[in-house]
Amino acid sequence: MPLIGIMTSGVSALKAFSKGMEVIGDNIANVNTTAFKTSRAQYADNFGNILQRSASSPSDGDGSNVITMQVGEGVHVSSIKADFRQGSINTTGQPADFGISGNGFFRVRDVLGQKDYATRAGDFRIDDQGYLVTTGGLRVQGLSDGVGNMEATVVDGKLAYALTSTTAPSTVGDLRVNTGITIADGTMTNNTGGAFTDAEVEAGAPKIMGFGVNSAGDMVLQLTNGEAFTRGQMLLQNYQDVNALTREAGNLFSGLQTANPIGGLALTAASNTPGLSGNGQVQQGVLELANVDLTEEFSQLIATQRSFQAGSRVITTADSILEEIVNLKR
Repeated sequence: MPLIGIMTSGVSALKAFSKGMEVIGDNIANVNTTAFKTSRAQYADNFGNILQRSASSPSDGDGSNVITMQVGEGVHVSSIKADFRQGSINTTGQPADFGISGNGFFRVRDVLGQKDYATRAGDFRIDDQGYLVTTGGLRVQGLSDGVGNMEATVVDGKLAYALTSTTAPSTVGDLRVNTGITIADGTMTNNTGGAFTDAEVEAGAPKIMGFGVNSAGDMVLQLTNGEAFTRGQMLLQNYQDVNALTREAGNLFSGLQTANPIGGLALTAASNTPGLSGNGQVQQGVLELANVDLTEEFSQLIATQRSFQAGSRVITTADSILEEIVNLKR
């Protein structure tokens, strides 16, 4: 019965537009989520019933072709696409907060699960072992093995320390904010001529006073003796198809290989240095805000709500007609 088709179209509208309202509701709920990216539901018509197929014109040219007649069966959600436009940058002044100005994502690693994720949310912290981690404990990836070699000498009867050489970071791994300067690992040399023991030299060694990260991602440690060296470098990764990434809880994205990382899945200085190869720049002491436009979301919510109501009205109208048909027997 044709009226059943009308109801089918109405039901498909209710299903599609209720899913659209879910998407809008999720956007509004995350208006204050760090680096959140809005999503948008896209709709498409369902396959139509063909009542009459087109026919070509007669070969003698004395007639016309016959048009195709079809009746559609409603609507469905064709896709839910994320909008990866840049969010506003908000200054926090916290040294472990980072934002990306431009394209790219931070790479973070679940050490226990041995799985990598991408994220735009740079609300990091320094954990108890000195690693730069997300709020969920995933370690930020980058070049991590920069070394400062220091020498301890005696000046006017007191211990004096000075960097003698540095080694730039070159190996991809977990970013760690610590000096790594000890006699045990060979980065501290005791040249006090026996005036001070190794234990005394290490006890008085310079400590980390702070760290800074420039736009190229270089992580420079400032020591209490006024010297500094590059401990690591934050790397960014961009993707050919960002909408192929799978959104996970905690501001994370998985499915990195599916999204086709530019330059390959493995992080390298050549492909993933901030400011180069199309990557954005890193900013310290800031966070990227959600790119949710509440004005647009509420206008979309109103339009989707009205569409839902119209779909429900189609069902009630079809029901009224069916009731009239049933009452014809009276």
